Amino acid sequence: MAQADGRTKIEAKLPAKTQFGYHRHADQDRAGGDLAEHAVVVVGAGPIGLSLAIDLAQRGHKVVLLDDADRIGEGSRAICFSKRSLEYWDRLGVGDRMVEKGVVWSVGRIFHGDSQLYEFNLLPEQGHKRPAFINLQQFYAEAYLVDRVEQLPAISLRWRNKVTALEQRNDGVVLTIATPEGPYRLLAAYVIACDGARSSLRQMVGAEFSGQVFEDQFLIADVKMTAAFPTERWFWFDPPFHAGRSALLHKQPDDVWRIDLQLRPDADSVAEKRPENVRPRITRMLGHDQFEFEWISLYKFQCRRMDKFIHGRVIFAGDAAHQVSPFGARGANSGLEDAENLAWKLDRVLRKLSPEGLLESYHVERSAAADENIRESTRSTDFMAPNTAQEARLRKAVLALAKETEFAKRMVNGGRLSVPTIYDSPLSTPDQESWRGGPRPGTSMADAPVATRDGRRRFLTDAFIDQGTRFTLLAFGNGSAVEAPEGLGAVRIGGEGALADCENLAAARYDAEPGTTYLLRPDGYIAARFRHPTRPALEAALARAAGLN
Repeated sequence: MAQADGRTKIEAKLPAKTQFGYHRHADQDRAGGDLAEHAVVVVGAGPIGLSLAIDLAQRGHKVVLLDDADRIGEGSRAICFSKRSLEYWDRLGVGDRMVEKGVVWSVGRIFHGDSQLYEFNLLPEQGHKRPAFINLQQFYAEAYLVDRVEQLPAISLRWRNKVTALEQRNDGVVLTIATPEGPYRLLAAYVIACDGARSSLRQMVGAEFSGQVFEDQFLIADVKMTAAFPTERWFWFDPPFHAGRSALLHKQPDDVWRIDLQLRPDADSVAEKRPENVRPRITRMLGHDQFEFEWISLYKFQCRRMDKFIHGRVIFAGDAAHQVSPFGARGANSGLEDAENLAWKLDRVLRKLSPEGLLESYHVERSAAADENIRESTRSTDFMAPNTAQEARLRKAVLALAKETEFAKRMVNGGRLSVPTIYDSPLSTPDQESWRGGPRPGTSMADAPVATRDGRRRFLTDAFIDQGTRFTLLAFGNGSAVEAPEGLGAVRIGGEGALADCENLAAARYDAEPGTTYLLRPDGYIAARFRHPTRPALEAALARAAGLN
C-alpha cells in the first residue's frame, strides 16, 4: 500500500507506545483576543524538536511542543547516530537507552565488485564512553525521547496541533493552530521550526531552499532476517548482484537490515517500490529469499539549505533548515547539532544573560556546518552517481588504483561519515600560545577516562554533565589554574581533590601541561584555551563566548 509521501507501508515491529491521542488544552478555552503567551514554541516532534524541547526544559524553560500527527513516524528512516549525538543525548538523559537498544559499530568496508578495496575504523582508540556510531531505527529514538518528554512537566506536548498561519510581531509570533476541535491562537516569544524537509513554516515566512536535487534514485529496503554478517557498514561499487550501481548494507536492532540500492535515474518510482519487484533484487544480493520486508522507500538526493536560519522570531533547525543525502549519516546528526547549538544560546537570551544578538551566532555556525555537510554530501553523490563522462572515467580510475595504492583509497567516496563540526566562530578566542595538539577553539571537547577520589572510573563527558548547563573550565595541574570566575563550572584533573587522569589519556588528548585550562561552552565546544590563564583573560574569553562583546 502506497503512502502519501511515496513510501510503501509494511507492517513493522514498533515500540509499544507509538500513537498518542489528542487532548484539549486550556489555551483553547481563552475567549476573544486573549492569547496565551509562551516563551518558546517548538513545531515538530521528531528527533530534533523533541531533543531541543528537552534541552530547554532541563534549562528551566517551559516549552510548548506541537505536532500535526498523533503518532511516532513509521519506518526506520534515520538509523545512524554518531558519537557526538550520543553525548548530547547523554546530557538529555536518554543516551544509555539509545545505546542499550542500538547496534554498536565503528568498522566499515568498501568493495568494488566482489573484492574489498579497504576497511576503516572510525574509533580505533580506547577510552571513550560512547562508540563511533550506533544503528537504531528512528522510531525507537523518537519513542525514547517522547518518554523523556513525559517526565518533564515543563513541556506541553500537543499532538494533532497543526500550525496553519503565523504573524510576526515585534514581541513575538502569533500562531494559528488547527485541532480536531477547531482552531486557536497563541503568542510565542520564539518559534523553533523543526517540522522537516516539507516545512510549512518555511513557506509561511516566505523562505525557500537553494541547492541541488540529483536525478539518480535510491531504493531503501529494511528487511528482517537472521544473518551472520558482522555489525559493520558494507558499501559496494558495481557489485555482482547489482551491476553498474552501488549498494549499502547496515544492521539494525531486532534482526532488521538496512539495504540501499542505487537505481537508474529513469526508473519507474511506483513500480520499483512494489514488494514483488524489490524481492528479486534483495534475493540476488543475499543469495536467499528468507527475509520479510519492514519498510520500503525510494528517494533522490537533495543537497539544499535556507539562506537564513533565522527569520525574525522564527528559527529553523534540522531538515526544515537544510537537507543532505543520507549517505554519510549527516541529516539527523546535523539536526541534533543544531538543537544543542541553539538551546544554550536561546536559554541565555531568555534569561537576559546575553543579548539577542547571540542568536545570530546560531545562524553563523550552523549555516557553515550545513555548507560543509552539503559539500561533503555532494562530493559523495558525484562519486557514487557521476554526472558526466569525465566524472565516470575518474571514478573508474580511482577504483582501479585503490586496490593497490593508499592515495587512491583516500579518494574513494562511499559517503564521508558525519563528524562534529569545527566552527570558525566569532564566539571563539584565538590561540595566543603554542600548542602541539588538543582540541582547538571551535571544536568539540574530547572524551577521556578519569577516576574520582574513591577510585570510581568515569569519563570527562560525565564530569561535564555534572556541571549542569553552564560554561565550564577544564583545568589540568596541581591547583595552578586560576580560580574560576563566578558562575562557571569547573572540572579539575590532577592534584589533590581532583579527578585522576586514567592512563594519562586526558592530558595527551588535550596537550595538557600543569596549568593548562580550557573554557568549554554549554554545548561542550571549546571557546578558548590557555597554558597559564589569568583572570582577565578568562573573563574576556567568557564575555566573547557569551556574545557580550
